[in-house]
Amino acid sequence: MQPRFKDSPHFKNFWTKGNGRQLIEFSGAEVGFADFEKFAPYFYHVDETGDQVVRDIYFTKNFHEASRETEQYIRNGVNESDLVPDSVKKMFLQTQKIPDWLDDNLLRSGAELCMRSNLDALISLRDYCLMGGYDYAYLNKPLIITEALKKGAVKRLSETLDFWVNATRYNALEVHKKGYEFAVKTRLIHSYARLSIKKHYKQWNTENWGEPINSWDMMATYTGFSLVFLHSLHKLGNTFSDDEEKGLFHLWKYVGYLLGMPENLLPDNKKEATEYFYLWTSIQPPADKDSALLACSLLDESLENPILKYQFQRRNLRYLHICCTWFLLDDEVCRRLQIPEVTYRNAFPEIKRAVNKVYDRIVSRKARIKKGNKDQMKVLRDYLRITQNSNFH
Repeated sequence: MQPRFKDSPHFKNFWTKGNGRQLIEFSGAEVGFADFEKFAPYFYHVDETGDQVVRDIYFTKNFHEASRETEQYIRNGVNESDLVPDSVKKMFLQTQKIPDWLDDNLLRSGAELCMRSNLDALISLRDYCLMGGYDYAYLNKPLIITEALKKGAVKRLSETLDFWVNATRYNALEVHKKGYEFAVKTRLIHSYARLSIKKHYKQWNTENWGEPINSWDMMATYTGFSLVFLHSLHKLGNTFSDDEEKGLFHLWKYVGYLLGMPENLLPDNKKEATEYFYLWTSIQPPADKDSALLACSLLDESLENPILKYQFQRRNLRYLHICCTWFLLDDEVCRRLQIPEVTYRNAFPEIKRAVNKVYDRIVSRKARIKKGNKDQMKVLRDYLRITQNSNFH
């Protein structure tokens, strides 16, 4: 396999003029194709263990029964001597085993950065990480095929937020805790979706698109939660310590481990992450019409979402998200995704940057962590409240 888009304008512009160039400056990365062959095979690599668990449990009984069974394993654990399928034993003995490299202090620092960055974290996840991801046409194929657009952006955002918040609290990733539970369930959802796509969607183009939800695409997604997220906070005027930065990568490395991703795909710092990301982007074409539909759906989520009562409030929120998207992403990417042009689009992000700089100086770190946790939990509760309403199923 070749870095097939390395001479394409979208790849070159991103890495020489756009956010890619900023990422290189931000991280001190040394990008090139020397390691391409080391990573390329992961485009066709998947979590075989998770897939086998789904075959053994979800494909042999009804969905609710299977879900109840896996919930028992997640909550109570699995032992070597348990009478359970081998695949279940293999997966849970791996997720229950704490890797030697895991550092609780770094996990704590990573969680604190996520909480401390308050609503900027949610802006970053939505308007940079998620929206920016839509620019990679092949990465989105599983979303399109599993008809995520029909499900709607409100539900999709709610699920992402639920996972992110629950994975980034204190001690959340300890075995049997809430973040651990989310990671294991997400792993099985990925396997279920992958097997369903392979079974029902005969037009899946493995050569071009890789395996559905393959390990290399997973690495890119988790780079979104670490590198891209960190860069977004930086662009919005937030500062962070070395420990917080290391901690953020450590936290997502451990989430990746729980999700069954190969450990050598999980970067330890922003330099490694940028170098890995560079290689992956060289095999992704730019946004296509499906990408633009996903982007439009995400922007219109503000209008559909009943958390805000009045239409003018919803229109205002959509406008603010459009401003942040133009501020955080490259203009070229925004045009490909057909993000609407708006007036005074830099005003809100620039005010945010100025406020963050002052806030940083006058409010203690401890108080910011506490307030950030509270505000993020409130947003999550609001989303869960409305998505549990039948209209958003």
